[in-house]
Amino acid sequence: MIDHLHIENFKGWKDTGTIKLSPLTVFFGANSSGKSSIGQFLMLLKQSVESSDRKSVFFTGNEDTAVDLGLPTDLVFDRDWKNEIRFSYDWTPEKELILGDVVREKKFTVKHISFLGDVKIVEEESQEVEVREFNYSLKLTNGEQVEIGLRKKSMSNTTKRGYELLYKNYDFVRSRGRVWDITSIVRFYGFPDEAVAYYQNANFLQNINLVHEKLFSTIYYLGPLRKQAKRLYTWTGRRPEGVGNLGEDAIQAILAADNENRMINLKYKSPRKPFKAIVAEMLKKMSLIEDFKIEKISEKRQDYDVKVRTKGSKNWVDIPDVGMGVSQVLPVIVELFYAPPGSIIIMEQPELHLHPSAQAGLADVMIDAIHARENYGARGIQLIIETHSEYFLRRLQRRMAEGTLACDEFSAYFANNDEFPAKLEELQVDIFGNIENWPKNFFGDIAGDIYAQTDASLQRRISEEIHE
Repeated sequence: MIDHLHIENFKGWKDTGTIKLSPLTVFFGANSSGKSSIGQFLMLLKQSVESSDRKSVFFTGNEDTAVDLGLPTDLVFDRDWKNEIRFSYDWTPEKELILGDVVREKKFTVKHISFLGDVKIVEEESQEVEVREFNYSLKLTNGEQVEIGLRKKSMSNTTKRGYELLYKNYDFVRSRGRVWDITSIVRFYGFPDEAVAYYQNANFLQNINLVHEKLFSTIYYLGPLRKQAKRLYTWTGRRPEGVGNLGEDAIQAILAADNENRMINLKYKSPRKPFKAIVAEMLKKMSLIEDFKIEKISEKRQDYDVKVRTKGSKNWVDIPDVGMGVSQVLPVIVELFYAPPGSIIIMEQPELHLHPSAQAGLADVMIDAIHARENYGARGIQLIIETHSEYFLRRLQRRMAEGTLACDEFSAYFANNDEFPAKLEELQVDIFGNIENWPKNFFGDIAGDIYAQTDASLQRRISEEIHE
């Protein structure tokens, strides 16, 4: 779980300020206000971490990736290639990281990690990107803090620029004969083999790389437009990692979870239920259907059909016959409970094509998801949601007032682009669900529309009476 995030000079954001990420964090704002860019930035980092090119700082994507952000100049604020993209985030690793100093025969245990990166385009024409600096701040279990990083050396006419190792509260011992500079880094975050070879007590640097990569392996993304429902689905027994960026693997995920006999309970000491039953329960909770099932066409085939029974009906129908809402939200629900425990799930407009009452119901489903348990332990997922839905927010406010959703489980932000550069405003929500700093025209000028309608109705009545 990422605790805080801070981004500077990325796309529409000059400076987001520090973003506190809770188990459920929601971003609101008008179209093109920059709210989607927060999740896109994390996906940029994930794609870069998972890229096969270890020397490329950023992998901006292509038609097969979650996000395709174009050229490096498209990434920087105001498309000014001279702007440096600076970013930081912190997290608690799933397993404690052990730092071993083989020279002094000491071991240190890391319980929390902060990372800061500074990336810049070298020149506009070549679009070459380099890391100016990165730094890890490692909080140890004994209360001490160790800082380790790499920084680009200043320009010189006689020597090629390399990287210097930065460290605080940890003394690296240089290997004999290894007097050269570190010439490269791994992507935007990684210590190269050179760093390990040049210092006698730097073996643990590769472990820091691995812990960082582990963090981004836990991130899953679901885009705003999901695949349309099909009448037949083929499943060969493959276990998908998630539902896919477009929700294309949602049915296969249900079948895989069912095959593995995954059992979910929605809160502590509540009954454990099969995965498929949880999905059906959530759809019913949103008043979208009465029941849901997946059936194999034939024992000799690997094809399945998905049938639903709508409210008030006794007949089962194929999922494409019940409208877009069910097929669009099904991948959302599946991902919430299918992604592995400890996952970070980024979703854009999960409420798309849903009736207002179902949008409110989706908020309840997400509350269930962050509280859900599996194998007798908390699933502990983190949700980062971009939405336009007032009904979604109103239901969350209500649940906070009722005590179902705690203050420390929820954060909300409003992307305000009324001025340039845009500002990301944190909504101050009290324990009763009240928003103390409600932004102007948050969801449009509803009060203004009501007043204008009333005034127009009155003027029209007066006009008609005069003409009579």
